[in-house]
Order: sequence, then C-alpha cells, then structure tokens
Amino acid sequence: MSTPPIQWYPGHIARAERQLKEQLKRVDLVLEVLDARIPLASHHPEVPNWIGQKPKVIVFNRIDMIPPSLCQKWSDWFEARGEQIYLTNAKAGKGIRQIIKAARKVGETINQKRRDRGMLARPVRAVVIGFPNVGKSALINRLVGRKAVASARRAGVTRKLQWVRISPEIELLDAPGVIPNRLENQADALKLAICEDIGEAAYDNQRVAAATVDFLVDLNFDRILQDRYNLDPLTVTGEEYLHNLGNQQYKGDIERAANQLLNDFRKGLMGSIPLELPPIG
Repeated sequence: MSTPPIQWYPGHIARAERQLKEQLKRVDLVLEVLDARIPLASHHPEVPNWIGQKPKVIVFNRIDMIPPSLCQKWSDWFEARGEQIYLTNAKAGKGIRQIIKAARKVGETINQKRRDRGMLARPVRAVVIGFPNVGKSALINRLVGRKAVASARRAGVTRKLQWVRISPEIELLDAPGVIPNRLENQADALKLAICEDIGEAAYDNQRVAAATVDFLVDLNFDRILQDRYNLDPLTVTGEEYLHNLGNQQYKGDIERAANQLLNDFRKGLMGSIPLELPPIG
C-alpha cells in the first residue's frame, strides 16, 4: 500500500521523555506496563538504559484480551530470561494486589537501608511508564482505589507528570506515554497502531486495517475473519480483503470498513486475539 510509514513524536511526548528522565533520579521502583497482545512491541527499548539498576515490575496488562493459556507461556518465557511478569486486567481490577505487594517489598528493602544509615523511613517512590494507552492510568486508579488520573481508550490522555499517594507506604508518579523517537521496525509500529497504543495522527487507518488482516492470517486466525465478515481472507491480500469488505458491506466506503474492522479488534469483539507469541529459543 503506497502510504507513508507510521511516524510520530509529537512535542508533548518529547517533553514527557525529558521530564521522565529527570524524575527517574528520584524514583525507587519502575512499573513498566506492557500490552499483553503485543508485549514485545510495547516494550520501550530505552527503558533498561533509563532505569539502570533500579528495581522493575513488569505489569502484563490486558490479559483479558489474550487466551489464558498464552499468559502462562509468556510467564515462562520471561522467567527463562530472569524476569517475572505480573498479570493484570487494570480495567477490571485484576492482579492489582500483587503489584502493591511487590512495591511494598521494594519499600521495605529501601527503608531498611535507610534505617541502617540512621535515616527515617519514607514512602517508596514508584513510576508507571509505558506506551500511550497500554492502561497506565487505569492501573493507577486501581492502585489508588479511586479515579485519581484521567483515563480513556485512546492514546495521549496523560499530558504531564503528577504524583499520586497510594498509601502511607507508596507514592506513585503517573507519566505520559513515552514512545521511541522512531521505530525502525515497521511491523512493530503496525502492531502498536492496530492495538491503538499510539496516537491516530501517526498512521493511516486503511493501511493499519489491511495489516490487521495480514497479521490474523499469519497467526492462523483467518477463520475469525471468515465467520465475522463472511469473506475468505486466504485468497487475497489484506488490502484486497479490506476493499472487498468495503464493497460488500459499506457501498464501497473503504475507510468505514477499515474503522469497523479496527474497532472490532480493539474492543475484543473478534475474541481474545494476540498479535505476538513468545519467540522460540
């Protein structure tokens, strides 16, 4: 499809990255939120460099949008690499207690070191980071137990850094979504666009909808497309499929077909569908 590659980096994201790096100096613990449908594509490649040796909790969010059996496979994959993931559905409040428990544990270690040096204990300072719209604000509201920060099913709702008190032991920094200044891997960029984890201004709907069809076919979810839209995706490209869908259901309105297909995927109306599986080896 002759559309430009997916591009982004609006000014507020650049500012947020600078502010976040500054605030990270004052933070004890990093909560990195990943989208369970695309945990590798939704991992910011610079996070390890930014946080250094600080403790990190990997929040594997939106587990309701992938099959339960896949959660275990991802857990095993991360564990084989020396990392633990915390499975959450922030919107429904699942897995929140384990996150608080992990944060408290870090706080206890920090405060023991402070006491050993004759200093007073203080709340552990945690920061929630991740791509836009991976569920950071929903997670924070669940951790706090009230609507403390704005949350919506679109990228770019959080525009500035703010501290929120979870409990006497934990303070949390809500940061805007941070994304790399550019992604060399356009397949990852497409996955982020399909899952709505980057702003709409960064991509062309029709290109992304066509890519959704191609991904689903590659991952053997072609039957879902066949059953939902009564069109066989195996004999055509994703672009051709989208045009056929527009002609069949929307009087040739391809943009409307693209929006419908993306919305069906994003709202889970097609079922629990991952766009990434744990790499082998």
